[in-house]
Amino acid sequence: MTGPDVSKVVPRWEWRTWGDAVAGPAARLAGTTPEAVHDGDEIYLVSRDGEDTVKVRDGLFDVKRLEEVDDDGLERWRPLLKRPSTLTMDDVRAFSGSLRLTEARAVGVHKHRRRYTIGGCAAELTDVIADGAALRTFAIESEDAAAVVRARRDLGLEGHPNTSYPRMLGRHVGLAGPRGAVIDVGTNSVKLYVAERTRRGWRTLADRAVVTRLGEGLDETGALAPAAVTRTVDAVCDLVREARRAGAADVVAVGTAGLRIASDAATFTDAVRDRCGIQVEVISGDEESRLGHLAATSGAGRADGRVVVVETGGGSSQFTFGDGERVEERFSIDLGAVGLTERHGLDGPVPLTVVEAARADAASALGRVGGRLRPDVVVAIGGAVTNLAAVKHGLTEYDPEVVEGTVLDRAEIDGQIDRYRRMTADERRAVPGLQPLRAEVILAGAVIVRAILDALDVPAVTVSTRGLRHALLAERFAGEGSAPGPRFRRR
Repeated sequence: MTGPDVSKVVPRWEWRTWGDAVAGPAARLAGTTPEAVHDGDEIYLVSRDGEDTVKVRDGLFDVKRLEEVDDDGLERWRPLLKRPSTLTMDDVRAFSGSLRLTEARAVGVHKHRRRYTIGGCAAELTDVIADGAALRTFAIESEDAAAVVRARRDLGLEGHPNTSYPRMLGRHVGLAGPRGAVIDVGTNSVKLYVAERTRRGWRTLADRAVVTRLGEGLDETGALAPAAVTRTVDAVCDLVREARRAGAADVVAVGTAGLRIASDAATFTDAVRDRCGIQVEVISGDEESRLGHLAATSGAGRADGRVVVVETGGGSSQFTFGDGERVEERFSIDLGAVGLTERHGLDGPVPLTVVEAARADAASALGRVGGRLRPDVVVAIGGAVTNLAAVKHGLTEYDPEVVEGTVLDRAEIDGQIDRYRRMTADERRAVPGLQPLRAEVILAGAVIVRAILDALDVPAVTVSTRGLRHALLAERFAGEGSAPGPRFRRR
């Protein structure tokens, strides 16, 4: 016996909230007679990732998959299967156990549902008993996404996260915790970090970068190029969708050097807000240094002796000086790979004299760094050093566990500088380990790192794959504790 033909079902856009946020719509609907009331028992097979709904309801085995998340955080679920079923709770538990689904649990749910129409959308206020605990949820859905957004706004529910049944039940039974996301908008690249808080700490769901060169031409004009704004806004909104698809309750976005410098930074931040509802907070160089230090040192564990954390970026470089875990000084310098590339034409083959001129330029900018006691360890973070490390290992596919803790000494950096100065950008793109979109700026990045070694009078730096996004996520979404990530392993 077969069930309904799900191929003919048009999936709806859904938005759902839980807990205290339900009080507003519940009060508004208190004097309204529901169009329908339904009581029923269901069995959910809850997984950690929360991207599938697998349940038994009204005698049907019902499977849906999360198909799309739009810029407003609405979710569209695609029905995959509906088949008659006589499965019981014990059957589902036995099924998950027999397949050793350690990342899934069967959850018995009773629902008392009241259905309404609000702003042309189907709305549902539901009292839920899940594994004996009482929960309350409110949902709006329609084939018209704009109608759902209007109804949500009219109910005063903007700003609350969209949390589906699978994700909420996963949290309820301890399979999953709150999820958050941070987007770091840099001068050269945009980085996304999404993580879930578990009993054992943070679990990384996504950690990647997209090179957009927001700061292209900024050093010369002081303003953002329209094409750079367009491609970076596109990238940010794509990453917001990815974060929401991963179940992030909220997305925090920060901008660094490029947006600090740009006279028209508001053009970019307004465009991001209008396109995907995210406010990009432009942070100071001091705050950028603090977060970078927190991320790097928490990953390294307790550090003894004099420690310097360096972050090289597209538009600036951040330095934090400390003794053990105590921070003594931190500051930002307007020295980045994008500006150095443009000033010296380092995006293609150049003679040694040009490299030496660029290195002297970098050394001049680093004057504040020198003249100090030699540090015991220098930890370096940022796209330049992680790419140099990946090239050292010849990685055809980037692996943060291999890159983490890599030691880059003067000989390695000098060798890569000499290699890149002889290559066109296209030739550099073929180098194993080098992110293709960094081909134009990698020579400048290597020159800056080499100049930093000279300024600090040290033979090498230790690479960390962590950055301000890791520390910021821990602070904004956990309130306390170290930033998520692996410990250093020296290679």
